[in-house]
Amino acid sequence: MAMVDVRDPDVYRKYIETNGMAFAKYGAKFLVRAGRNTDPEGPTGNRHVIIEFETYETALACYNSPEYQEALKHRLAGSVGKVVIVEGV
Repeated sequence: MAMVDVRDPDVYRKYIETNGMAFAKYGAKFLVRAGRNTDPEGPTGNRHVIIEFETYETALACYNSPEYQEALKHRLAGSVGKVVIVEGV
């Protein structure tokens, strides 16, 4: 799950364009990707993403993969945010 405040849309767009390889490789399923939102308890950023993976270990492998780490450079350059990988039920 990611809560991101996009500061530079042009740079962030590069992240979106480059992250697909890693997400496809690891079978990511997007449950939430942007969309309308409300922050009833305070600001959480202007972009929210929830991605489902087959296993917790697969999510970690995707995040740590060379493909995602290359894309991540663009996200970090164009936004600030928080990302958490959580094992589900």
